[in-house]
Amino acid sequence: MTYNLRLKGNQDRARGFSLVELLIAMAVGLVVLGAMYSVFTIQNKTFGNQENFVEMQQSVRAGMDMMAREVGMAGYDPAGANFVGIPYDANKLQIYADLNGDKDTDDPHEYIKYTMDSDYPFEIRRDTGGGRQEFALNIQTFTFNYLDSAGNPTTTTANIRQMRITITARTAKPDPDYTDPTYGDHYRRYTLTSLVTPRNLAY
Repeated sequence: MTYNLRLKGNQDRARGFSLVELLIAMAVGLVVLGAMYSVFTIQNKTFGNQENFVEMQQSVRAGMDMMAREVGMAGYDPAGANFVGIPYDANKLQIYADLNGDKDTDDPHEYIKYTMDSDYPFEIRRDTGGGRQEFALNIQTFTFNYLDSAGNPTTTTANIRQMRITITARTAKPDPDYTDPTYGDHYRRYTLTSLVTPRNLAY
């Protein structure tokens, strides 16, 4: 009797899965796979958007830091040549500094010009004497205000003592799930403002 029961158990185990069991297992597997794919897609999209935004922030911060340092050197005049450090110009930001002390600003990087290129890809260009070069891409707006010693706006070159620089950048790629409340498009934006006081303009 014991032998027959053991044989029957072995036969039951040898039958494998029925068609119904196989279909149920496949259905459950597909549900799990679909859920995993959905989570992966959402995470991948979120990571891409975050990476896009962080890249934009880093680009603007690096550009602003470099620009602020150069503006801070404006008017450097160790030889007493008495040139203008920052001339007023509503369309471009110009910086003069006699870095090697030879009484002129004709050498490379002694005259720097920043301009905004409003054509795609909307960039700030920098010219140090060798022609305009790409400086910061995907820039929505680039503004600079000339201020006097009291912090008031001025259009008189001799009164310029401070610069307020504002850069608004946008992401390189749009985010379909986001709509900008001002522009109505799908690009995220980041604005950075810096107030720079060139230490050489007061002398």
